[in-house]
Amino acid sequence: MNIEQLEHVAEVTRAGALTKAAEHLHVSASAVSQSISKLEQELGVQIFTRNRQGTALTADGKNIMKKVDNVLAAIGELKEEANRCTDTLGGELKIGIIPGPINLLIDVVSAYKKDNPNVKVEIHEIGPVKIIEGVENNELDIGLILTSETFDVQHHELVAEELMEGKMVVGVHEHSPLASYDQLTPQQIINETLVLYNDDYIKQFAFDTLSPYGPLDILFTTNNIEAIKRAVQSGVAVTLGMDYSFRASAPYATQPIIPIEIEGGGKDSLHLALIRRKDSVPSRRVKEFMKRVRREL
Repeated sequence: MNIEQLEHVAEVTRAGALTKAAEHLHVSASAVSQSISKLEQELGVQIFTRNRQGTALTADGKNIMKKVDNVLAAIGELKEEANRCTDTLGGELKIGIIPGPINLLIDVVSAYKKDNPNVKVEIHEIGPVKIIEGVENNELDIGLILTSETFDVQHHELVAEELMEGKMVVGVHEHSPLASYDQLTPQQIINETLVLYNDDYIKQFAFDTLSPYGPLDILFTTNNIEAIKRAVQSGVAVTLGMDYSFRASAPYATQPIIPIEIEGGGKDSLHLALIRRKDSVPSRRVKEFMKRVRREL
């Protein structure tokens, strides 16, 4: 048993498929498969079941994975401590992220900066098209955008790694008659005026989900989160956004805006994904940050 085998098990668990895990690890799928097979033989248990839909943990595999997470976390802490003793990271780390999930990065960035004070971290809160262009042109080291089965990153120079799953919800004012509902139907939402963030996925979701029930009444589309919040707070409109955008430390959290699930709105699996260039090896400061993001998200 070695650390590489444990890392392979962890990555396959996250990715849900050998091929995806191999891409993230920059090795061949056969190398990952052989590594895991040897570990299964050594332990005498089957960790994964493999089929056309992907790779899933067995009951024994789930128990083993808990131990693997603990071991890798401890190894990561050991490496970080060794790095602090022998080598201080420096330079710039430029991250592009869509508005909303930036609250998820606050603790990660704070911890990263505490351990690597000489790294200058820049976070650019911009739209997905700008993020993709920035990563493609090496203006950004990594990007965080939304992807789904119907809205994927189709680009030969970029690779997308899914970090966490989420769903679209409706944001309404706390005194709106809609705030008393646990779930809203598209028929109810179509009767409301909308304010939307200028994001391709959000606009596509609004059209696909609501337009079959009538014409969309969009007050405005903007990149300004504050303008959206003010419109919802005044009661003149509702908005659409990811569920994690309305959590405790999110941009909407201190405002009287209530997130409500959309009936039938979760059919398309939606993920927050990390994108980077395929053809370049990430610097150590980028690798360290990505490792933290994966561990937290």
